[in-house]
Amino acid sequence: MSPIFSLFLLSSIFTTTATTAYPSVPGAFDPTDCTLSSGDENLIPIRREVYADGRIFDISHRITNDMPSWDKKDGLGQFLWLPSSMKNGSLANNSEMKLPTHTGTHVDAPGHVFDHYFDAGFDVDTLDLEVLNGPALLVDVPRDKNITAEVMEALKIPKGVRRVLFRTLNTDRRLMFKKEFDTSYVGFMKDGAEWLVKNTDIKLVGIDYLSVAAYDDLIPSHLVFLEGREIILVEGLKLDDVQPGIYDVHCLPLRLLGAEGSPIRCILIK
Repeated sequence: MSPIFSLFLLSSIFTTTATTAYPSVPGAFDPTDCTLSSGDENLIPIRREVYADGRIFDISHRITNDMPSWDKKDGLGQFLWLPSSMKNGSLANNSEMKLPTHTGTHVDAPGHVFDHYFDAGFDVDTLDLEVLNGPALLVDVPRDKNITAEVMEALKIPKGVRRVLFRTLNTDRRLMFKKEFDTSYVGFMKDGAEWLVKNTDIKLVGIDYLSVAAYDDLIPSHLVFLEGREIILVEGLKLDDVQPGIYDVHCLPLRLLGAEGSPIRCILIK
């Protein structure tokens, strides 16, 4: 391979990476420019919510210090540290993080509310990835009430639908963007959870705040959903600006052995 062709190939690889995997300002990365520094004004990372010309929607919330955390007034707080920094002489930057497993967009395992399931090892590593990935229905819930049996019946979700994402008043109120935890969020009441379990084929229940269960029916609703170990709860979804309808959903929890919850990256594909 000639030196010229090698340089061309290397340049092509870097150009593809810069404009596709890491989209930024055109011309921001030039592999032949040895003067480029980390302080270059053109190094502006672009953070996206929609990909692939509007076909892929990121419905997981970005984890930040100011995002809401369960029962806290001041948000999540610092969760990321940089103990090894190149600025301080380390060979590479290496971060460490500490945060609750039910932070942001996350998944619940049966051991979350059943201690005997927790002891038996029904953690996030035992959740069925087939349930967490596949066709899903995004529905809008009436904005004036929690999700009761009456609401579930009125939604008329067809039999055979296995994954449903419920968009509620929580999205309109942008509760996941407010630092202080809000107990007035919309969620399932116990009778709504019971109706879903008895009358539908739904195995993945997604919702747009930190709990699928309304605050006043917090544990009873969770117990109904998780007792049979067949339903997976995905909480804290970001459903802004996504039209109701059918998508492919893909949610992947971390393989945290022994953990009853895990932050997840969740996307919808048209």
